Amino acid sequence: MKQEETYWFIFIGNALMLEHDDKGYRVPYGTEPPLPMKEWTPQQVLPKLDGKPCIAYSLDTPPADMKGLETVGLRESWHVLPHDVYNVAGKAAELLYWDSNTRYCGVCGAPMKRNTVISKQCTHCGKEVWPQVSPAIIVRIKRGDDILLVHSRNFRRSEMYGLVAGFVETGETLEECVIREVKEEVGLQIDNIRYFGSQAWPYPCGVMIGFTADYVSGEIHLQEEELSQARWFNRDHLPPIPDKMSIARKLIDDYIAERETENK
Repeated sequence: MKQEETYWFIFIGNALMLEHDDKGYRVPYGTEPPLPMKEWTPQQVLPKLDGKPCIAYSLDTPPADMKGLETVGLRESWHVLPHDVYNVAGKAAELLYWDSNTRYCGVCGAPMKRNTVISKQCTHCGKEVWPQVSPAIIVRIKRGDDILLVHSRNFRRSEMYGLVAGFVETGETLEECVIREVKEEVGLQIDNIRYFGSQAWPYPCGVMIGFTADYVSGEIHLQEEELSQARWFNRDHLPPIPDKMSIARKLIDDYIAERETENK
């Protein structure tokens, strides 16, 4: 049976294979995959895009003939793909990561087999597994007219500042996580914690939950294993900040826009 025209989300490591010409970047589309798959290559069925099927698979190494394709990092693809296409690419990356890390049962070590599109079952003991998402909080803290920005040691841009963030631990609520992370990373007390929004973060399988909060008390004391700087900034004198793909930027942009709202 002939393959229906399909969007092909092909990964080599964290890089997405895209067609590129003078019209821009596109996910390959057609009845056949643009790069050959071995018979045993796992395929991930994704939600449809514009009513068309989407399939993801990964390759270990780039082929000798790229056939007009170019590798673009998943994070960088946000800037060149429509947002709905990027969202599918993110889901593809997460499912491929999950698949590669669940080949064998964590209980008995036997091979796992696909049970549904998003579940597997152990061939020996019957244990079932599903893709796991790691929730993390990110918080904008305001003191008067200033906000707290921090420089993380793992930022790719050495001059960039962002917001306090961290993973949710077992047994705690999101709000408790916000309070704990702020205390651990910068030594401050906060209150008036309010939900702002959330964002899928497929690096490799997270969801960022954004909050705002107000400073109450304390002096900045850095958790030096994670942060190299933390300072209060005013919207008129901000350092380099994250790009527009991130919820960190949305939180900071919302703070910048507050003055425009107040002046209306």
